[in-house]
Amino acid sequence: MALAFPEIDPIIFSIGPLSVRWYGMMYLIGFACAMWLANRQAVKSDGQWTKDHVSDLLFYGMLGVILGGRFGYVLFYQFSYFLENPFYLFRIDQGGMSFHGGVIGVVLAVVWFAKTRQKRLLEVGDFVAPLVPLGLLAGRIGNFINGELWGRTTDVSWGVVFPGAGALARHPSQLYEAFLEGLVLFLILQWFIKKPRPAGSVAGVFLLGYGSFRFFVEYFREPDAHLGLFAGMISMGQILSTPMIFAGIGFLVWAYRTQHKTVLN
Repeated sequence: MALAFPEIDPIIFSIGPLSVRWYGMMYLIGFACAMWLANRQAVKSDGQWTKDHVSDLLFYGMLGVILGGRFGYVLFYQFSYFLENPFYLFRIDQGGMSFHGGVIGVVLAVVWFAKTRQKRLLEVGDFVAPLVPLGLLAGRIGNFINGELWGRTTDVSWGVVFPGAGALARHPSQLYEAFLEGLVLFLILQWFIKKPRPAGSVAGVFLLGYGSFRFFVEYFREPDAHLGLFAGMISMGQILSTPMIFAGIGFLVWAYRTQHKTVLN
């Protein structure tokens, strides 16, 4: 038994040569959610964050996501092809974005914002982290609608036969990621930020949570055909998620040890 892939047109509507696609719409939804959450957090910051801060931060963050996501995809997943065809880097019409590359782009944007606005880097990181999961939720739903990044073959009753992936049912790993990296991580962070916490700990929870969830889901996600599994057991996604897990643990340990020392002094 398997579920048929829902017949959802990836194009919402077209006006002449211009087509509005669900995947692009999911990016807009993600940024809209980030803006709503950021303004909500700013109101609760007792003036530490203004609307100008929020708009500037989201603008830099958007550039970081798009540029970092594209550079990361080409570097991590298509580097050999890029060496043969350097202009492939700019062929965004052919698709290809990496979340891990987007993270690097956002980190650089956070560093730049903190430096130019005279804010502490950890403070900005903690402000940004809760804004990300809803965007991930929307993006993974977009992947599912596009019928891309499908999972490994399976015989579970909720397996889906994806167009272009053969006749066998596969895990809807995009929806697993939407649930864990999007909804669950969002709820964890919203619960966590309601309590007093040391600087850097919110970013630590995000890095640890995303890295762990992504590492887990990779066991159900089909590895990239041209990369396969390294050493026959670990995917590129798991390799890239491992530093995030250790960084998250490091942030949390450092944050709570620093707070403890501050209290003692």
